[in-house]
Order: sequence, then structure tokens, then C-alpha cells
Amino acid sequence: MQDANGGVAEEPDKLNVAVTFIHGMVEKAASYLPSVIGALVVLVIGLWVAGRIKKLVSAGISKSGRIDETLAGFLSSLVHYGLIALVLITTLGVFGVPTTSFAAVIGAAGLAIGLALQGTLGHVASGVMMLGFRPFDVGDFVDAAGVSGTVKKIGLFTTEMSTTDNKKLIIPNGMIFDDVITNYAGFDTRRVDFLFGVSYDDDLDKAISLIKDEIEKDGRGLSEPEPVIAVDSLGDSSVNILARVWVNREDYFPVKWALLKSVKERFDAEGVSIPYPCRSIYMEKSE
Repeated sequence: MQDANGGVAEEPDKLNVAVTFIHGMVEKAASYLPSVIGALVVLVIGLWVAGRIKKLVSAGISKSGRIDETLAGFLSSLVHYGLIALVLITTLGVFGVPTTSFAAVIGAAGLAIGLALQGTLGHVASGVMMLGFRPFDVGDFVDAAGVSGTVKKIGLFTTEMSTTDNKKLIIPNGMIFDDVITNYAGFDTRRVDFLFGVSYDDDLDKAISLIKDEIEKDGRGLSEPEPVIAVDSLGDSSVNILARVWVNREDYFPVKWALLKSVKERFDAEGVSIPYPCRSIYMEKSE
């Protein structure tokens, strides 16, 4: 087509170019459409499956009754986010993105983060082990990491304890799990040990009988294992009588304090002496 000046009209050419471009875009979009639909399907179904698996893992752990709620939530979340990462990588693969290099980048980033946070992650790992194996529970009195106290809270990073004079201790879990843990509340029963010193001039059978009588009168000692009362050693100024009494865990200190008082008072009433440490001094006269 020519214009009034004899020139060629450009409108049809522009229209053809536009139509060709749109046609090419439609063809290209159509070629990607199966991949897009497949990726969306994988993403939606994968996220739904990840959520369901998280709920199943959380419910299964909770039903076991042996794992702390904190650890149960941590493990279920760990599984959930791991599945989400797997779903995202699979989705990218379906969409046509090379996932090999992508996975390598994620692995390198994870290694770098792990090295940077190795101390913190070590405490987290110790916290997971403690919450899983339960060397102690909240409310137990323990010796751990060189300190003693009652456990108030067990977390993934730290454990909170209170001392006997009510000071708050916050201890990294790695320090606790890498050290010897003494749990005084680990068993239902404990043994109270006494050592009573009597004079060499006293009747040992009488002293043993008085100790046994006071243990029976107290009534909190267990019959199985039965109490043990015997001469333990010959000291510098006294004969030492050992008494071992098994009690329920909560009666340990009440029984210890009560029997120390009652045996002392009974010895006084029955004329059994508890000698003071003494030394004999010999003086030689010089000629």
C-alpha cells in the first residue's frame, strides 16, 4: 500500500511483526506450560504431604511418653523443614532448573554455617541428647558441670538450675552432657550413712542396741534392705560404729537430721559417752 506521496505504508509490516511476536510468545509459553503445571502440582502436593508427616511425627513422639515436648516439637519441625527443602528442590527440577549445582550450593552454605556455629550447634546436639535420654528431669537435684542445684528448665541450648540458697544458674548443655552427672533423685530410695564414735570403755553391744532401737522408733527406715549396724574402725580416741539405713528418697535429710539428734540424746540418757579427741603428752625430766 502506498500513501499520497507514493511511499509504502508501514502499518501492515508493524502489525505482522506484532502478530509474529505474540505467536512466538504463545508457543514458548505453551512449551513451558506442562512444566509449570507439573511444578505447581508437585509443590502443592509436596507441601501438603510435608504438613501431614509433621503432624504424624509429632503425634507419634507425643504418644511415646518418653520424649520431652520441647524435643518433640524440635524433631517434628526439623522433619517438616527438611521435607519442604526437598519439595522445593524437586519443584525446581520439574520446572527445568538444574538442581545438582543448586544442591551443591545449599550443601556448601550448610557446611559454612555449621562451622561458624559449631559451638552453639554442639550445645543444641547435647540438648537433644539430654531431652531424649533424660539423665534428669525438672525438679531433680543434681551435680552437673561442677555445680549443684535443682533443675528448673531443660532447653535445647541451656539448662536452668537453682542452688540451695536460691541462686539461678544457666549452664550450656554441652558442658553438662560432656561431664559426669550425679542425679540424687535418680532412684526412689537412698542410703543414709552414720558414723557414731563411742569411748573405748563403753559397752559396744549396748551402743549398737541403742542405735538400732532409735532407728526402729523413727519408723522411716526401710526393712529391705535392712539396716546395717557394725563396728567400722578403731579411731585415735573412739570406737567408730557405722550405721546404714535405707529410706525413701524424700526422707533422706529428715531421717539423717532426726537420728543424729535422737541417738545423741539416747547416748546421754544411757551413759554412753562420745569422746572428744584427746592427746597424751609425755614430758621427760632432764637430769
